[in-house]
Amino acid sequence: MVRGVRFLVAAVMLFAPLRAAWADDVSTFSLKNGLQVVVIEDHRAPVVVHMVWYRVGSADEPAGKSGIAHFLEHLMFKGTEKLGPGAFSDTVEAQGGDDNAFTSWDFTAYFQHVSADRLPLMMEIEADRMQNLRLTDEVVLPERDVIVEERNQRTDNSPGALLNEQMRAALYLNNPYGIPIIGWKHEMQALTREDALAFYKDHYAPNNAILVVAGDVTPDQVKTLAEQYYGPIPPAPHIAERQRPQEPPQLAERRLVLKDSRVSEPYVTRSYLAPERDAGDQKTAAALAILAELLGGNGQTSVFAQALQFGDAPKATYAAAMYDGGSLDDTTFTVLAVPVPGVTLEALEAEMDKVIAKFMQDGPDPEAFARIKTQIRAADIYARDDSRGLAQRYGEGLATGLTVEDIKAWPAVLDSVTPEDVMAAAKLVFDRKNAVTGYLMQDEAAQ
Repeated sequence: MVRGVRFLVAAVMLFAPLRAAWADDVSTFSLKNGLQVVVIEDHRAPVVVHMVWYRVGSADEPAGKSGIAHFLEHLMFKGTEKLGPGAFSDTVEAQGGDDNAFTSWDFTAYFQHVSADRLPLMMEIEADRMQNLRLTDEVVLPERDVIVEERNQRTDNSPGALLNEQMRAALYLNNPYGIPIIGWKHEMQALTREDALAFYKDHYAPNNAILVVAGDVTPDQVKTLAEQYYGPIPPAPHIAERQRPQEPPQLAERRLVLKDSRVSEPYVTRSYLAPERDAGDQKTAAALAILAELLGGNGQTSVFAQALQFGDAPKATYAAAMYDGGSLDDTTFTVLAVPVPGVTLEALEAEMDKVIAKFMQDGPDPEAFARIKTQIRAADIYARDDSRGLAQRYGEGLATGLTVEDIKAWPAVLDSVTPEDVMAAAKLVFDRKNAVTGYLMQDEAAQ
């Protein structure tokens, strides 16, 4: 099983905002202890996805304890009095199912995918570790070594990941989104059992959680089981609405150059601060999602592809634009290009900026705009066939401040976006004072 940080592949980031994450048969209710429950009915196969989302992520960590949210995610598999270390996943596997977990800046989530008749057992063991986690130094300290090695492999051994980490730290002047989910290495190495238990007691409670069950179930079945297993867990009295430091006005563009001997393909990338999806007000986020698709969502037909990758004098082997609006605070809109041999990063950046300037002057091509709208409608249809994907969308949306109604409305909001909306969103975002530009380069001197 692979657990850990929410690492997103660029293609997934591009397509994810356009997926119509909703279904007709969605019910929601809350238990007396504050647990929010969402049920997505899909009776085509006798299976269920059972997910518990906590409204806490790495952006909610105490100062100096970066990585504790992700560390606790790992430690949640280390056992209770009923199930010892590793026994949770072994139990799921013995039922013919699979389980996993992941951490982001805004949430931590745990899920199991099992036969529908195994749902009571999943609720029983998940509710058990919501309140009865048992940790000793014998399990905590080796697991700390595991997450440090995870950082070594995924970040420290990847020049691209290091550049991304440095760029986020420069982009967010005050918001904790500038701290990596996995943590800064020197702080990770100092995390303790006491740190993990304190974070657990502060945030893991039913009134800070969302239960999402998707598959061959009915709302009445889920409510009965949820009241039986989660209902007896007392709410935490101290859970409050998250209040995070926000960004001050940004007055200067920032630029970074990271040189590394391991770089095989240099590239230029720029991240702009961008609005997130907000409850009751998703129009700008929808316009930015379509803007990303227009500029760099397709390797053959997008504006960047046509202008930079093809023609008599191609400048790039790859170009993309990415927007992921699923966050509690301001997110990012990112553009990226990889040069063909012989083209410098400076020249490629200049060409990329020319393409953006031309787009801002001419606006979206009507045929391309219509094609993307058709793709959105198709994604809407396909999304209904993916129970796990639907559970993911509802859980993530609710954990980042949206409502069930917002998530249901997302396809209609996307469909209502006009070319004028896209241009207004582009003018809002494309401000170099709110951006960080990064060069990833081969360090020839180190060879």
